[in-house]
Amino acid sequence: MPRAWRATEQQPTLKPGDLPFDSPHGYGPNKVAAEQTLLDSGWPVTVLRPSKVHGEGATPPRESYFVKRALDRREVLLLAGHGRGADHPSAAANVAALAETVAEQPGRRILNIADPDAPDGLTISRTIAALTGHRRREVLLDEDAPPRLGRHPWDRRPPIVLDTSAAESLGYRPVGDYATTVTEAVRSMLDRAAHDPAWTPPGVGSGSAADWFDYAAEDSWLRATGFRS
Repeated sequence: MPRAWRATEQQPTLKPGDLPFDSPHGYGPNKVAAEQTLLDSGWPVTVLRPSKVHGEGATPPRESYFVKRALDRREVLLLAGHGRGADHPSAAANVAALAETVAEQPGRRILNIADPDAPDGLTISRTIAALTGHRRREVLLDEDAPPRLGRHPWDRRPPIVLDTSAAESLGYRPVGDYATTVTEAVRSMLDRAAHDPAWTPPGVGSGSAADWFDYAAEDSWLRATGFRS
């Protein structure tokens, strides 16, 4: 696995643009345009750059990728790239902690904000399995597996990690690591499912539920390769 790509605030960004903000091509350029508008306002604005945001009410709740599999009692979990893909999570509670820090020290700047750890997909799956009581067999896929099989919302290779040293230099201290800060949101999904058996967690990002929860394709591959659930 290649070394993680460590992103700092000084690295180049996309050019600003005004394409539809909710499109794959417009999302990044629109964010850059918004940052520049705020920074050019003349006010002491701090722009916070989180990565994969999680927490109560986060949309989409990426953890539902594993929570749904727990609720569906899937006995085998497939993970692409041996589960080593990672895309630094940012807890809402940690974003709020940095917002409080910079509010007390106004200034014109850009700061990365992410959890103190950057767990890979395998680690996140095990964290959520512990919270949901999901006992399952892990199958860590190699590069020869079908490209969409075992893909999860944090599957970035090489892993993406945000450098948060600039925030820390201002006195920012995270509320907790990923496992600590994700607990409430996962339990909230479990509570809702317990009170409404017909409820299923919402989608986990771009693409349809069929893309993320293609159990038929998973089972077909397991049968074809001789794995048994």
